[in-house]
Amino acid sequence: MAWRTVDVERLIGEDHPARAIWELVGKMDLSSFHQTIGAVEGVAGRPALDPHLLISVWIYAYSEGVSSAREITRRCEYDPAYQWLTGLEVINYHSLSDFRVGHQAALDELFSGALALLSAEGLVTLERVMHDGTKVKACAGADTFRREETLRTHLEMARQQVQEMGDPGNEELSQRVAQARARAARERQQRLEWAQQELEKLRQSKKGEQAQEARVSETDPQARIMKQGDGGFAPSYNVQVSTDAAQGIIVGVGVSQSGSDQGQLVPALQKVEENFQRRPEQAVVDAGFISRETIVEVDQQQVDLIGSMADTRAQAAGQFARRGVEAAFRPEAFTYQPEGNTYQCPAGKVLSYEKKVTGVGVIQHHYRASGADCAACPFREKCCPHSARKGRMVVRAEGSGGGGLPGEDANGSGEANLSATRAGGRVPLGLD
Repeated sequence: MAWRTVDVERLIGEDHPARAIWELVGKMDLSSFHQTIGAVEGVAGRPALDPHLLISVWIYAYSEGVSSAREITRRCEYDPAYQWLTGLEVINYHSLSDFRVGHQAALDELFSGALALLSAEGLVTLERVMHDGTKVKACAGADTFRREETLRTHLEMARQQVQEMGDPGNEELSQRVAQARARAARERQQRLEWAQQELEKLRQSKKGEQAQEARVSETDPQARIMKQGDGGFAPSYNVQVSTDAAQGIIVGVGVSQSGSDQGQLVPALQKVEENFQRRPEQAVVDAGFISRETIVEVDQQQVDLIGSMADTRAQAAGQFARRGVEAAFRPEAFTYQPEGNTYQCPAGKVLSYEKKVTGVGVIQHHYRASGADCAACPFREKCCPHSARKGRMVVRAEGSGGGGLPGEDANGSGEANLSATRAGGRVPLGLD
């Protein structure tokens, strides 16, 4: 053990980020945080922690990738930057956590103000925004997911337990223990009620047997089972992060329950616009975000989209293989007959025009063969083993509004490609 004198000001250098964060927060209007403090001069109560201190500690922790209140408390014991911010005091993790939860709306507004200040100083240009998603594992185990019947049973048990907590006939407990047990029982009941609500939302998004088999977690109802980067599956959230390319500053964050990045770019751009009152000029994403709908919607927002097109040929080939369709009878083997607007299958049968379906940025033309022709065809087990009675169908898609999307061939001279983004021309893209 050693007894020594510590000069707090010398714990970190003059150009340390903690000093910059302290100065930045000190220039902000924190009056809304002070209004909720009850322990003021002339009023009984323990002195409150200064919001300036708590906000600075949280911002610095976030900048270091630390989001746990317990971890911040631990670092206050040895990390020079945290010690400088707190003046060698250790802040209880309950105080940190309660501050973040109790002032969530005010903190969101404060962070927006910080972004505006960075933008005013030219550190955020929004000329190019890089966007990506990452799976963050939830605080729930896979064994906590339950179906509706089990949730109802556990909820009824929780309600009974809450009632019994208030029964004076129960064994005597200390006031502190009794209050803790009652609080735990109420929280479990609330989580189970929340889980039932999430289960109903999940079932509405599914159909048939999948809706009946839907399950949610009892401990983290909003979490969803998602595929991880290592190929496994775990309860997770899909966190979407937008970063300004100039200085690497995060300009937008969102959380999704979708296991896919499809459809997540447009909400992310809207979040950036809310924070800065203007849209980025360019958005850079990977192939997981690119779809026909995304291309059309981003173009309508007048944002340049930079990203790679997903090659779906291997995925489509796998789908045909699972359906039992052999390579010689896949869509690229069908021949378009322009004089009658029909297709001819490899066996010489005609697929007549059936209908047109209009979607976002795309028009799908459906062609179907006669059910009688397919039922009598000697190749039906290789071509349409599960739909011979209805007749084989193929789909030709083209961009709506003329010209189509990048990579499309509206005249039909392009070569066969099963990618949804190269859907123009006479090459059929799918089957039922």
